[in-house]
Amino acid sequence: MSARENILARIRKAHGRSGAAPTDAELEQVRAHIARHEVGPQPSIARPADPLLHFRAECDRVGTTHSEAAGPAGVPREVARYLEANELPREAVVWPDLAGLDWAAAGIDAQSRPARGEDRTGITGCFCAIAETGTLLLLSGERMPKVTALLPETHIAVVPRSRLVATLEDAFALLRREKGELPRSTWFVSGPSRTADIEQTIVIGAHGPYRTHVILVP
Repeated sequence: MSARENILARIRKAHGRSGAAPTDAELEQVRAHIARHEVGPQPSIARPADPLLHFRAECDRVGTTHSEAAGPAGVPREVARYLEANELPREAVVWPDLAGLDWAAAGIDAQSRPARGEDRTGITGCFCAIAETGTLLLLSGERMPKVTALLPETHIAVVPRSRLVATLEDAFALLRREKGELPRSTWFVSGPSRTADIEQTIVIGAHGPYRTHVILVP
């Protein structure tokens, strides 16, 4: 018996089960439990009466700035306003699905490619936004390069209101319903990157963007 099998056998024995490996009946019980996707108890505040209002408030709390555009065509103008307000260059890398917007008319040099070390601003979409915590859920994929959201100092996310869900559980339910199997990488963005590892002092931008900005569109 290997060390692994020995450890598992001891754990099973402590739970009143015999052998190092689960039986077929035990495995089926586990699979059935996973398939049910049971939702545990949630705090009453988790399902706000007005998800959009709550999402904005949570964004404020975690340090995510936010604004609105009248529609997808207005996104480049809103990006230009944000870049000017923060004295940032009018240059950005964008996800391919956003490359068709009229960036040139807004005076922005937008390149559809994964971010590199010298890029200051990355513009992405998101799979959904979570009102409960002011969080964005992003997925990796060929047309959704992860580095565009994580490498530049500024991350701007375009969020359709139709992709706003109330809770984290709702986000995972939507992910299972629309995608089935999870992609290679999923990650959550709740404000700019920060850490307090050194002397409990908050440092912004330690492991990712210094700024996170959301543009809500109808």
